[in-house]
Amino acid sequence: MPVVLAVVEAALKPEFSMHGLLATLGFAGPVVIVNGPVTKRIGMNSKGNALGQGNRANASIGRALQLLIRNMGGGIPQEIDRSILGNPGKYTFCFAEDEDDEDWMPLNVSRGSAHGSSTVTLFHGDGVQGCVAWHSRTPEEVSRSLAMALLSVCHPKTCQWSKALLVLCPDHYKIYQQNGWGRPEIQAALWEALKRPGKDLIRGAHGVPEGIEPSRADEIVDKFHEEDGLLIVRAGGKGAGQSAIIGGWPAQRKVEEIKIVSKEVGT
Repeated sequence: MPVVLAVVEAALKPEFSMHGLLATLGFAGPVVIVNGPVTKRIGMNSKGNALGQGNRANASIGRALQLLIRNMGGGIPQEIDRSILGNPGKYTFCFAEDEDDEDWMPLNVSRGSAHGSSTVTLFHGDGVQGCVAWHSRTPEEVSRSLAMALLSVCHPKTCQWSKALLVLCPDHYKIYQQNGWGRPEIQAALWEALKRPGKDLIRGAHGVPEGIEPSRADEIVDKFHEEDGLLIVRAGGKGAGQSAIIGGWPAQRKVEEIKIVSKEVGT
């Protein structure tokens, strides 16, 4: 129950804009990431199939939020919930980060929480997009492969339009870890690999009307906003280089109004 209460309190923060997320025409819904000792205490899954079915705690926390949204918040599809297609995560979307490697800085710590604290973080997320990168063998190769997949978030020609959540699988993380890379190095490499010439992104370039303003043709453009533009968490099972990308809500481009939020879990 303390985790569910923290999730609800986080969702009700004005800067998360739960009503806006609920009423969007887009795909997104709330995604819950749980960090800290509470994940093991209540038996959450951060390993194989972490984003899927089969774990009561993961499923129940996300489902409790969705039931509150629907039954108390009026979030009924084709009424207040105006999503054109939605995504399966709007049934429930909650998982724990894998914190078993002491060298890894967990998401909540990277966002300012104390080491050893239990925290929930709410992200406005679409469904899961897989990045299958089996042949990458160096940190640089993994970063370039992941970046190529991340470029498709929202649209390959849109930039600073939404945020993204990268769920780094163990096989990809192992390549980073064995080469002494942690969160700062991974984040920096991805950020650099996600830069592109504005001339390739402007409206009409390559015969595609979507894109950025023509006035930015001479810029080198970042894919995401600097503040919380790309979140990275670790989760999943071993066996193949298959990480996951959860694209964000386009309203996240309003960086002063729409925020990813975290809340410490009470006792």
